[in-house]
Amino acid sequence: MGKHCLVAFDGNLYSVPARRVRPRQLVEIRATKSQVMLHATLADAGCNTLLAAHPRAIGRGARVVDESHWEGLPTGKNRRTITGDIPVQPRRELPRGEETGPLQALLNRAAATRIEVGRRPLSVYDELTGTRPFTTHRATKESS
Repeated sequence: MGKHCLVAFDGNLYSVPARRVRPRQLVEIRATKSQVMLHATLADAGCNTLLAAHPRAIGRGARVVDESHWEGLPTGKNRRTITGDIPVQPRRELPRGEETGPLQALLNRAAATRIEVGRRPLSVYDELTGTRPFTTHRATKESS
């Protein structure tokens, strides 16, 4: 997402509320044939992730904008974003070793992360394909 509160999807731009996002924030797009729903990767204080829902644009190059989403963008008098009376939340310290961030939040929600995947050394695949790593040199006999 850019600084203009528009998210690009399928060749079109869809607006999100300026007060609920920051520049280059990752958003999750859930689209159906008729609707595009934009979700934050982290839930807000009310455990809500939905930022906006728009009808899906037909074709390419369309801008689907809810004018109320512009509230909080710079007015042109200065470059600061107007955030209203929403206080900035201080970052809470997490115990050492606990992973955080948008990617980890997605991974924690994904059912696929609970599937155990077998691990093998790469040499197993070398044996199956009959190839060797470039760093391994076999001793070759030179004929005189």
